[in-house]
Order: sequence, then structure tokens, then C-alpha cells
Amino acid sequence: MVVNICIPLFCLLFIHIFSHIIPTNSLKNSATPPPLPILPLPSYSQLKWQQREIIMFFHFGVNTFTDSEWGTGKESPSIFNPTRLNPDQWFRVAAEAGISLAILTAKHHDGFCLWPSKYTDHSVAKSPWKDGHGDVVQEFVSAAKRNGIDAGLYLSPWDRHDKRYGNEKKYNEYYLAQLQELLTRYGGIREIWFDGAKGSNAPNMSYYFWDWFAMVKELQSSINIFSDAGPDVRWVGNEKGFAGNTCWSTVNRTSMSIGNASIVEYLNTGDPKGTDWLPPECDVSIRPGWFWHKSEEPKKLSELLQIYYNSVGRNCVLLLNVPPNSNGLISENDSKRLTEFRNAINTIFTHNLAENCLVKASSQRGGKGSGFGPENVLDPDHLWTYWAPNEDDKKDKWIEIRLGNQGLRFNVIMIQEAIGLGQRIQRHEIYVDGKRVVSGTTVGYKRLHWLGVEGVYAKRVKIKVVKSRDLPLISSAGLYFDPYLHPNES
Repeated sequence: MVVNICIPLFCLLFIHIFSHIIPTNSLKNSATPPPLPILPLPSYSQLKWQQREIIMFFHFGVNTFTDSEWGTGKESPSIFNPTRLNPDQWFRVAAEAGISLAILTAKHHDGFCLWPSKYTDHSVAKSPWKDGHGDVVQEFVSAAKRNGIDAGLYLSPWDRHDKRYGNEKKYNEYYLAQLQELLTRYGGIREIWFDGAKGSNAPNMSYYFWDWFAMVKELQSSINIFSDAGPDVRWVGNEKGFAGNTCWSTVNRTSMSIGNASIVEYLNTGDPKGTDWLPPECDVSIRPGWFWHKSEEPKKLSELLQIYYNSVGRNCVLLLNVPPNSNGLISENDSKRLTEFRNAINTIFTHNLAENCLVKASSQRGGKGSGFGPENVLDPDHLWTYWAPNEDDKKDKWIEIRLGNQGLRFNVIMIQEAIGLGQRIQRHEIYVDGKRVVSGTTVGYKRLHWLGVEGVYAKRVKIKVVKSRDLPLISSAGLYFDPYLHPNES
């Protein structure tokens, strides 16, 4: 009896073990892994920053009260007296405009500090505002938190007031001390902004940027540092809000120095052979000037939309400056224009006209059911779901959106890459019903092609990748109609 029982049990045990060593139909059921990434890659904080798309700058200080852009450093703190200062109003305006991060000029070139720094008397502590007991930076970060918006700060390296400026060691010590104040007193800061401006009285002044950056990361490791050369976000090379037609998130930081005018073109286009992920930020003001001036008005809606297409639509984040006025409030005209701008963006881009359309592709990595099909480009989770062609496909690599027998009218085409695995596309073309309408270069996080006021009426749209660094990975594609943009509007 014992033998009769043990033999079948042993056989069952053998079959169970063997089936785990060599699974039945194992090759057929195994999943196709994602393609290897193409280095360099964005960090978590860089990816989050890129998804913000539009962030805001608040230029505010003594210049607001002197009707100037660059203060002399000789202004008396007594002129700073915003009688109705209300950063909550700033952030309500920002929230209505869909902004998730705003940056304040804690100190501009004039050297006046919007917080009571213990290292200088040229600050709000010597102003009549709140009898010298006020702190704009504290009110700014507190209002940001209340309104669910992240805070950033700008601390100008150039200081036209402080007598230590020009003495390399003493001034760098002073600057670093103020940096420590800002990053230890006011909680989490998501972006800190540096430029390379220098005074004519000390043109050879050296800023210890890498010492500053090391201290920033020590105090707040998740912060993004902006400067000409990063290390997290780079300048786009102009203050018009326009990136280059070709715009890589990658550069070689060893080829860059902060405040070097000769690298402006490099900043604008990036480098396909770059070893560092350093995406560009486009800074521009809603008004002609950076500080508020009573005589100025905000840019027209068409101008702002052109900036959007040439910044966000060229793989950048748009940093839009909206200066508070001398009362300490965002002016009504600026607020209205921002609302118009946000409403226009929402109207244009909320509904993808292609969302229910059929999408075909030249090939598909892993074959049907692998998870890399062309249908992924219409998936709203656009960062980590994407179309990938077959690795062995030596022919043209393309996706085609089929708009049905009736066709659709559109004038904006949007493409996004799966940048979490690197930026890849070097050249692409778009065909509408067989006719080429776009011949472009890079795509990156987002590329927008505007096809004119009237747009086109079509049944098929083909996006062809002509050249790429390894397999192209398209995470999202969309067709939209923009009724607002009129570039020739006076």
C-alpha cells in the first residue's frame, strides 16, 4: 500500500518541479521588454519640471517704485512701501492661469533684499512697509503653500549696492550666507534661479557658482537649479521666449560657462551628442519690461500664443514674468490677459480631435499585443506608454492617424517623445493625405506644428521619423484647431 501511494506522489512532484524549470509555451507567453534607454536621461525632478509647461516669474522690488528696470543700488529703502501687498492675490491669478510654480526676485541687481537679511541693512527691514517688520519672501512662500503652488527664488549674483562686490572672496561669502538664509528659513523651494550678470565696475568678478550649487543641493536636494549651464535647467539664450527650431534637452556642460555670450546659439539648440540632460527654460515678460511700469500694457493674446508654440511647443518650459504693481498687486489688465491665455490653451488643447481615430504603424516592437502598439499615442498617460517600431525594421518608421471617411479640419499637430527613455528623434516629416506639410527636426517632450489660420481638411495624417538616435519612441500625437492665433495681427 505504501509503494502504491508514494509512486504517484513522486511523479506529481517531479512534474511540478519540471514544469517550473521549463514552462509550457514559455516563449509564446513572455512579455516583450521595453527598449534600452538612450543616455543621458532626465532626473525625477527634471521630468516633473518639464510637465509644468508654464511657470511664472514675479519681478518686484525697488524698481517697481522708481519706474526703472535696473536699479542703481543707491535707492533709499524708504521708497519701498506697497500699501496693499497681497501675495495671495498673485497666486490666485497664477492658479487661474494654470501655473504650478512661481519664482520671486528675492534680490535683483540693485541689491535690495525682500527679506530681513542679517547680512545687510539694504532690505525691507529699513523700509516703512510694516514699520520695518515685514518679510516679502515669507509672505510669498506662505501664500504659495496656501494656494497649492510651488515656490522658487531668484537671488541676483550682481549687487550694485553692497561694498563687498568686487572683492571676490568677501562677496562670495556674503552671497553664500544669503543663499543659506533663503534655503533654511522658508521651507521647500522647487527652483532657484541664477544668472551671470556682472557690473561694469568689476567685469572680472568671479562668482563661485559651483560652491553655491553644492550648498544648494546640500540644503535642498530635490531643488532644480537654473543657470546658463544648469546643473538642472538651462537658459534658452534669449529673453523673447523662443527656442530654436532644433532644440535638444542634451548638452555638454563642459563646453559651457555662465554669463558667456558666445554660447547663446548652443543654449538655444542644445547638442544631439550631449552627455548631460539639461532642458531649456524660456524666460519672457508679459509686458515689454520685467518690472511694472504704469505706461506699459501686456502683450496681445496672439503674441502670447506665438511664444507658447515657440517655447512649450519646442521642448521647453515657458517662464512668464508677471510683475506686481506699486500697490503690491497683479494689475487687472495682466490678470485678464492671463485668463484669456489660459482659456485659449484649454480651448485648443483639451480635446484631441484624433482621440477616437484608428492609428496604424509601419511596424510594432514585439508584434501585436506587446504593449508597444501605435494606439498608445492616443493614450493620455503619455510619458510611459508609447509606440515603438520593430528593431529589425530597416524601412521608414511611421504612424498614420486615419480620420475616417468624413475627415477633419485642424491646424495644429502635436507630437511627444517618451523622454523618460531619452530624446531620440533627429528629423521627422508630416504628411496630410499624402502631401508633406512639415519637415522638422527635434521633438523632445513636446513639438507643436501650427499649419496656418485656416489649417487643413484631411482624412489621413502620417508622422514619419526620418532619422533618430536608435529606435524612435512616440508617446503622444494629437490634432487640434486653434481659432485664436493670428501672427500678423497688429
